[in-house]
Amino acid sequence: MTATQAGEAELLRGLLTTPEYRKTLALCALTGIPVSLVCFWFLAGLHELQHLLWDSLPQGLGWDGPPWWWPLPLLLVAGVVVGWVVTRLPGAGGHVPAAGLAMGGTSAKALPGVVLAATASLPFGAVLGPEAPLIALGGGLALLLRDLARGPGTPQASVLMGVAGAAAAISAIFGSPLIAAVLLIEVVGVGGPQLVAVMLPALLSSGLGALVFTGFGRWTGLKTGGLTVRIPGTVPRLDAADVGWGLLLAVVLAVVLRLTVGAGRHVAVYVTRRTVARTALCALGAGVCAAVYALVTGRSPAEVASSGQAMMAPLVESPQSWAVGVLVAVLLCKTAAYALCLGSLRGGPIFPALFLGCAAGVLAAPLPGLGVVPAVTAGLAAGAASVLRLPVSSTVMALVLVDSPGMTPVAILATVAALITAELPVGHRRRQPAATAARPA
Repeated sequence: MTATQAGEAELLRGLLTTPEYRKTLALCALTGIPVSLVCFWFLAGLHELQHLLWDSLPQGLGWDGPPWWWPLPLLLVAGVVVGWVVTRLPGAGGHVPAAGLAMGGTSAKALPGVVLAATASLPFGAVLGPEAPLIALGGGLALLLRDLARGPGTPQASVLMGVAGAAAAISAIFGSPLIAAVLLIEVVGVGGPQLVAVMLPALLSSGLGALVFTGFGRWTGLKTGGLTVRIPGTVPRLDAADVGWGLLLAVVLAVVLRLTVGAGRHVAVYVTRRTVARTALCALGAGVCAAVYALVTGRSPAEVASSGQAMMAPLVESPQSWAVGVLVAVLLCKTAAYALCLGSLRGGPIFPALFLGCAAGVLAAPLPGLGVVPAVTAGLAAGAASVLRLPVSSTVMALVLVDSPGMTPVAILATVAALITAELPVGHRRRQPAATAARPA
C-alpha cells in the first residue's frame, strides 16, 4: 500500500467513525422507508391518472381509444398549469429537463410546485419521464425529515441526505438499485473516500426503497409504471455485423438527440418571456405532433404523447406489429414533441430518449447481420448516453433493461460512440437554460 493509499484509508476510517456521519447514515436508513412510500404513492397516482385520461375517459365517451385530437386539449391544460406553477410557486416546478438530470435535495418550499408541475405534465401527455420529479421529491423529503429530526445541518450532511433520498426514489422507477447507485456515482462526480461516504447512504436508502416498492406494490395491487424491457427468445451470439451496425446506429442517434436537446434548450429560453402563454403554446405543439401521428398512422396518439416507458416492452416483444412507416412516424413525431416538452414542461429526459433508442433499434434490426437484441441494446445505450452524457450509467441501464449480459460489448461500444459524437465541439457554446429561474408572465 502506498503512502497515498494509506492516507486515504485513514481518512475514510476517520470519516466513518465520526458521530455526525454515523447519525446521518442512521437517518438515511430511517428516511429511506417513508421516502419510498411517498414516492410509491406519487407514481401510483400518476399511473392511475394517466390511465383515467387516456383509457377510461375515452372509452366512457364511446370511443375504443383516444381519438386523434385527444392530446390537444390535455397538453394545452398541461402547458397552462405548468406555466402558472413556474411563475407563481417557489422553485418554478423543478429544473428544466433540457438542462439535464439534476441530483440532490429540493427545498421543502419547492416541493408543492414540483409535484403539481409533474402531475400536470406527465399524465396529460408530456414526452418526459418521471425520474426528475422523483429525484426532487425524494431528495426534498429526505431533507425535510432531516430537519424534523434535527439531524446534522452541515453542507456535507445535506448532500448525503439529498442524494440518499434521490436514490431511494429513483431505484424503484428503474426497477434496480444498481442503476440508482451507478447513476449517483457519475452524477455526484466524486472519488476516493468521498465516493464511499456518499454511496453508503445512497445504497442503503435505495436498497430499502426497492424492498418497500416491491412489497408495497404486491400488497396493494397498484402499478407504478416501472421501466422494463425484457426481450424474449434466445440471445444471439455477437458478430462483426452486430458491432458495426450498432456503432453506426449509436452515431446517428447521438446526432439526432444532440440536435433535439439543443432545440429543447432554445425552447427553454423562448418560454422565459410570457411564460404561461408560450409554455401553453409549446405544449400544444407537442399535442399537434401526437395528433399528426395518429392521423397519419391510424394508431393511438398516446404512442407519441407519453414518456414511452409503457410502449417499449410491446415494441420489442412484437416488432412485427410495427410497420416500417409507423416506426419512422413515431420516431419523427416523438422527437419533435420531445424537443418541445424538454424546454417547456416538467419531467425527466431519460425515458423518451430510451424509447427513441429502442424504436430506432427495432427499425434497424432487419439490416443484414443485425437482429433485435443487439440493435435494441445499442439503441438503449446510445439514447441514454446521448442525453445523460454518463457512460457507465448508460451501459448499465441498457444491460439491466434488456437482461442480456452477453450484449455487454455492444452496449459499451454504442455508449462510447454516442458519447464521443454528442461531445464533439461545435462552433459556439450553446446557451444553457436556467434551472429554476423564470420571469413573470
